[in-house]
Amino acid sequence: MHVLIIEDNPDIIANLYGFLEPLGYTLDVARNGLTGISSAVNARHDAIVLDIALPGIDGLEVCRRLRKEHRLPTPILMLTARDTVQDKLTGFEAGADDYLVKPYALPELDARLKALVRRSRQETVEQVLAFDDLRLDTSTGQVTREGQLLALTPTGYKILAILMRNAPKLILRESLEREVWGDNPPDSDALRTHIHALRQAVDKPFSKPLLVTVAGSGYRLNAAK
Repeated sequence: MHVLIIEDNPDIIANLYGFLEPLGYTLDVARNGLTGISSAVNARHDAIVLDIALPGIDGLEVCRRLRKEHRLPTPILMLTARDTVQDKLTGFEAGADDYLVKPYALPELDARLKALVRRSRQETVEQVLAFDDLRLDTSTGQVTREGQLLALTPTGYKILAILMRNAPKLILRESLEREVWGDNPPDSDALRTHIHALRQAVDKPFSKPLLVTVAGSGYRLNAAK
């Protein structure tokens, strides 16, 4: 998960890195409101952790600008020491999706971020992703096509889930690599190798191919005809 942290407190930033990175998060940091807006608009993130008390423009104004001026749909989790009902209402009115009061437990922050991203992707714990005759059950990890169970590697499963959530849209190679491996992808042939293995499992046993490579761009699922 790729998360932007807009926070100026170095101790809090260090704590977030120390807890979230080992869980597989890729983190970017902006230390003031204007830099935060620029980072949020110019790079794709799965979620934003936004402190209210920022130098320059505060987090509420950052949130308002991201929502109203830039129409940014990225889920925003607001962090603050302000804990009255009115404070929370003000945060939600500015465009925040969730609100966590300091001091907070880091495992709760992790759980809330994951819940926000699931909702933004319209996922639920029991959701079955479907495209054409392909089914991916996120609760069991089983993938079937025409009712036949497919054997996928963990990376192949992750790639297929991304493609199915976005089908039939094209997913750029760079975007797919970032979603699968964060900012540290393996060698340049790794994605091509995983796509080849995925195609062997998803398409080769069947008469109609679904997985399409768009040369020089990326990959997508295309409905069988």
